[in-house]
Amino acid sequence: MSEILRRHVAAFNNRDLTALLAGFTDDAVWITGTTVARGRAELADLLENAMTRLLPTLTIEEILIDGDRVAARLTERLTHGGEEHTFPIAGFYHLRDGRIASAKIYREGSAELG
Repeated sequence: MSEILRRHVAAFNNRDLTALLAGFTDDAVWITGTTVARGRAELADLLENAMTRLLPTLTIEEILIDGDRVAARLTERLTHGGEEHTFPIAGFYHLRDGRIASAKIYREGSAELG
């Protein structure tokens, strides 16, 4: 189960949208702050925008697994407004058939950067 999250983070950090989307179920739901993306088309828009606009990288600090549920503590580094920022992140994932079916992501401070 932790390998699913590790592949997800590697694809994200490599800006590999094809590999990233392959790690989601067709009906996946992703929630970050007030943003909700449902299905691959919305996920593609959300993730591509985040990867190209903010240039984030993720580091997995800790993973906890309970059946098909994964909780992870991550560190996010990104550029916004010409400045580099580092945020602690908590991610809660529900997995199905070896892929991410849903995720709720919490960034310390505001998830909305403006």
